Amino acid sequence: MVTHVPAEAHGDERGALLSFAEAQRGAIRRSVLGLSEEQAASRPSASELSLSGLLKHVAEMELNWLRMAQQRPNERQRTEDTWGDSFRLVGEETVPGMLAFWDSVAEETEEFIRSVPSLDDTFPLPPAPWFPKDGRVSMRWLMMHLVEEIARHAGHADIIRESLDGKGAFALIALEGGQGD
Repeated sequence: MVTHVPAEAHGDERGALLSFAEAQRGAIRRSVLGLSEEQAASRPSASELSLSGLLKHVAEMELNWLRMAQQRPNERQRTEDTWGDSFRLVGEETVPGMLAFWDSVAEETEEFIRSVPSLDDTFPLPPAPWFPKDGRVSMRWLMMHLVEEIARHAGHADIIRESLDGKGAFALIALEGGQGD
């Protein structure tokens, strides 16, 4: 049950960043393994976070950053009125559907990052109180930020999953590999 994240090749910065992002995505994906929709939506602590809500949030967060980097409109842009829906499945949304959506976003992120001429290329940040005025960030920064954000939420997912059934990260890796119950 190896958890080491290798770069694709020595000195391959893009490959390393993409591999670390995928490793963190895997931690969140594993957090819902073997759970019913109800279990994935449950909130076993005082927090309002659920595993399915975290899954949706990170998928939409990654899409939002990807669209900013591509300088394209985000088809799932949230407003103040819909922000809460980014942390819970609504309507016909399901865990398998959200996993498939996130897979498509991750694939698009990889294709985009592999296609940019340089990780030093930048894109503008939108006007917001939490961003510097006229701020710009690089593609490298984008990938490091995705790793940071997904990893932070993977930690939340670890705690929630352990609260549900006691399964921690290593047990979920074994389960994913067919070695668990």
